[in-house]
Amino acid sequence: MHTYNSTIRACFVGYAVQAIINNFTPLLFTTFMASFGLSLQRISLLVTFNFGVQLCVDLLAGLFADRIGHRRCMVLAHLFCCAGLTGLAVLPGLLAHPFAGILVSVMIYAIGGGLLEVLVSPIVESCPSTHKAGTMSLLHSFYCWGTVAVVLLSTLFFASAGISRWNVLALLWALIPLANAFVFTRVPIPPLPQNSGNNGTRQLFTQRVFWAVLLLMFCSGAAEQAISQWASAFTESALGVDKTVGDLLGTTLFSVLMGSARLFYGKKSQKLPLKSFMLGSALLCCGSYLLTSLAPVPALGLLGCGLCGLSVGIFWPGTFSLAAANIPSGGTAMFALMALAGDLGCASGPTFVGFVSGRLGTLSGGLLAALAFPVLLVCGLFCFHRLTKEKRDSAC
Repeated sequence: MHTYNSTIRACFVGYAVQAIINNFTPLLFTTFMASFGLSLQRISLLVTFNFGVQLCVDLLAGLFADRIGHRRCMVLAHLFCCAGLTGLAVLPGLLAHPFAGILVSVMIYAIGGGLLEVLVSPIVESCPSTHKAGTMSLLHSFYCWGTVAVVLLSTLFFASAGISRWNVLALLWALIPLANAFVFTRVPIPPLPQNSGNNGTRQLFTQRVFWAVLLLMFCSGAAEQAISQWASAFTESALGVDKTVGDLLGTTLFSVLMGSARLFYGKKSQKLPLKSFMLGSALLCCGSYLLTSLAPVPALGLLGCGLCGLSVGIFWPGTFSLAAANIPSGGTAMFALMALAGDLGCASGPTFVGFVSGRLGTLSGGLLAALAFPVLLVCGLFCFHRLTKEKRDSAC
């Protein structure tokens, strides 16, 4: 018999699915360039297109998810992810222009990824549980474990079967969202708070605490991805290793420590106040940015990257929990807008680092400038605390 615990477990797998679609294709960029003669500009377009489509889905999902039904949306999200990964394995070899096949596949699984990002968190938040903040932190840790699994298992597959059989691995990864789509046809879906269409969305924007939430989401995404997306390149340049080692050492270390932070809070949430834990993590994040960018020894810079992963782990799930607790009537629209703000931060952080690094001629300089994101996050937490205190005082 399926219970709400079954629903929560299926949502955990849903976040692992999102990690698969976001992290598998980038492992093949070099292969695509060699096999299909793609330029670096076209390869870069795949990343932009993936997150661009997800941003569009974030923006629109709040308008249609309640009407279609959350179960149908979750099943469709997984089927889109499955179809996109399957298309990635098949379409480049079928179409006259392989890049078109890759681009169509990315578009399809990005639609699924956007739906997952909007719906998984509110479904888990609505499931009966004793410690919602801890459960939310555990949920988001599965994105980290999914990322680690994709990098390690894909690397192992390529080493044993050969990189030329990447399309077989794409089909194998596609089985996971297909299986979870079936699970979501069976598990109970809790009723989610309903907003009142456009009026409900407009009402959100009249609340100052919601603007503080959006700031926290933006800075969470930016602070996380500003180092995460450059961790491999930083490891390569700082330690003088090749790309494979850079991926394994930089990206994997970051993801493992980020997931560990989420797992730790998920287990200890009863004893650790969320806002205090987030503030301590934000201050640690500021220190890790300083260590990464200013360390005189490369090994200390790598330690800074790892500490950054440890510090940013609570930001995204913690902000979701703070919003759900303080804006209980926000509904799907609130989570969709939060996902949009977070994804804008995810896109802006690495871009900002790249732009500043290009102007200064050093990656360390770009990472030092990105210290602005965790500093803003600290300010946003103080602002959120003040606004929620005013809201409670006025309600008394």
